[in-house]
Amino acid sequence: MTLRGALPSLAVALAAAALVAGCKSLSSDSLTLPTIPPPSFDWLTGGSNKPGPLPALTARATASVIWRAEIGKAGPGFAPAITPEAVYAAAQDGTLMRFDPATGRSVWRISAGQKLEAGPGAGTALVVVGTDQGKVLAFGADGKARWTGQVSSEVISPPIVVGNIVVVQSGDGRIYGLAADTGKTQWVDPRTLPSLTIRNNAGGVETRGAVFVGMAGGSLLAIATETGAIGWEGTVAVPKGSTELDRIVDVTSLPFVDENEVCAAAYQGRVACFDVVRGTLLWTRDISSLAGITGDTSRLYVVAADGSIQALDRTNGASVWKQDVLAKRRIGGPQVIGDDVAVIDVQGYLHLVARADGRYIGRLATDGSAATAQPARFGNGILWQSQKGDLYAVTAR
Repeated sequence: MTLRGALPSLAVALAAAALVAGCKSLSSDSLTLPTIPPPSFDWLTGGSNKPGPLPALTARATASVIWRAEIGKAGPGFAPAITPEAVYAAAQDGTLMRFDPATGRSVWRISAGQKLEAGPGAGTALVVVGTDQGKVLAFGADGKARWTGQVSSEVISPPIVVGNIVVVQSGDGRIYGLAADTGKTQWVDPRTLPSLTIRNNAGGVETRGAVFVGMAGGSLLAIATETGAIGWEGTVAVPKGSTELDRIVDVTSLPFVDENEVCAAAYQGRVACFDVVRGTLLWTRDISSLAGITGDTSRLYVVAADGSIQALDRTNGASVWKQDVLAKRRIGGPQVIGDDVAVIDVQGYLHLVARADGRYIGRLATDGSAATAQPARFGNGILWQSQKGDLYAVTAR
């Protein structure tokens, strides 16, 4: 099925997980299990959460901090929002800030008036955050409050501001389209979650009026943001096994999108790439991933559930290289930075591997805490938020 009129000439657009049984709804209680320390379920089997030692390094690349800014403690569900004019970031205590993207200088700092669960999402004139009570709070680019919306359960990932619509994912599996000027609900995708899922704090990727979102159960949705119509639904992975735990095949990270393809990765499943307009499956590769994927013009880069970083040929999914020197460091999602791929581990070290051959070539110490989400591309570098509360804009050479 084609996404009618919503996917012409698509361009590249721009996450830790918690295992939940059911969902945390405003109308009913359910069991919420502890946060999963990606990329394994060692906490279920008595394994240690302590990362392995830093690997030996012969440095061939240097990562440098362009700027650093303080915002406040945060966790999964928080990630900085980038626009051409601003960087926005939020903290759990309700802090919301705007920064100059060139210098990291604070432009304004406000309090949302309540604790936050996720965000922010931003457009040119609007920045949006969410709470664990399902409230969606919108502010102008000047920091002034605009409106408060409501969804059915906690907001679990950064909202996505697309033209006249704000797309919001709630913890019960629903996806909402709220009017950007009033916060009123315009449409709802009323799907339900499997009985056991991995919480998807990543959100989705928007491009030219459509949003791509990975879902519990192994599917990838292409949604027309103005109407909520499902243009296509692709199967990234199919549940297998005899237990609910075995059958988890959730997509828990951001898809990688360019003008021709959209690719996603599922836990206990595979990496799959689809035609971006028609949703036709192009190829698959059996690699389980919690942390996520990124790509360039010729390759995809995947952080697998075993902690390895793998490069795949984008034309057919064939393996190009595999680097497992960081397998015990509990690394998060990858991002391209110059000629390298960057990942951040649970102790806040940024590690660099060469895109050409996967050699481990550099690292940078930060504040000692993991990233809240997969780093975002930011000019010639990357940008991320640490759980201790710092924003880092970093480049590499």
